[in-house]
Amino acid sequence: MTVDSVPLNTGAKLPLFGLGTWQVKDETELTVALRAALDGGYRLIDTAHLYQNEHIIGEVLHEYISSGKIKREELFITSKLPFVAHAPEDVANCVESQLKALKLDYIDLYLIHCPCPFKHQEGNLLPLLEDGKLVFDEKTSHMDTWKELEKLYHAKKLRALGVSNFSAKQLEELYNQAEVKPSNIQVECHIYWPQEHLRSVCKKLGVTFTAYAPLGSPGRKAARPDGVWPEGDPLLEPVVQQLAAKYHKTAAQILIRHLTQHGISAIPKSISPDRIIENISTFDFKLSDEDMHALDTVPTRIRLFIFDFAVGHPLFPHDDVDETTTPKSGFKLH
Repeated sequence: MTVDSVPLNTGAKLPLFGLGTWQVKDETELTVALRAALDGGYRLIDTAHLYQNEHIIGEVLHEYISSGKIKREELFITSKLPFVAHAPEDVANCVESQLKALKLDYIDLYLIHCPCPFKHQEGNLLPLLEDGKLVFDEKTSHMDTWKELEKLYHAKKLRALGVSNFSAKQLEELYNQAEVKPSNIQVECHIYWPQEHLRSVCKKLGVTFTAYAPLGSPGRKAARPDGVWPEGDPLLEPVVQQLAAKYHKTAAQILIRHLTQHGISAIPKSISPDRIIENISTFDFKLSDEDMHALDTVPTRIRLFIFDFAVGHPLFPHDDVDETTTPKSGFKLH
């Protein structure tokens, strides 16, 4: 299966489809999923320090590269800086540990995972807690962190830089100050939360756009079963079901194709080999302009990832979420 791509401002090409690995920590499950993905044509693999699975991904990548099944330059690996490693003195060591875990000399795209920095415990990168709550790092600015990432970019250990979960304002402020411009932003994006304003800012700046939770993250509640999550399932939206029947595709394939036709890179997570192949099989059809419009104008608008762990942080990114509207349900970050 051939996957379309979009150009980064570095000249590299970002695949419009890849495998998300959030929540997947079981070594056997992830190894099976990665092998199915790589054998099925996936070349973009998305991970993060926070996911605690880079070492598993590294083993599989090493297996495929060392055996000659795939060349390193054919792969596109995205990873992310954890919110406890924003302080300038922590950035390089964190990236080096990730490169070691991934068994790679460089990472294709490296993102600041969260705009809100937090403090870590002495001697490790575990979050520092006081009274059961994460402790804000209110001294480190985005540019403090970015300058350290720029050094690693110039050292060719990180081939492109970007951000995740930033607001449009935060992205634009960083872009205007940065020497190495952000190449990508990764945020929640699906028919219920289409991010029109952020996408327009990205278009203006030449920043590519990646959607996490492109299917509405049906497995998100497993991240914290005792927590309170906004309700919403794009897969069950009537217009999605109607278009699935019309095009003889699954609801997931309709949602993925809708995004990729907009030039948005989608990274749904799955551990099922059959579902992994099904999800990538979306570049053999095209939605009509009328059907794209129908999906663009679905009336439901709801953010499914509310970042309640960071409410009150000086760099909290979301204007639509505050302490009065957000039920406290503990830490969760895609």
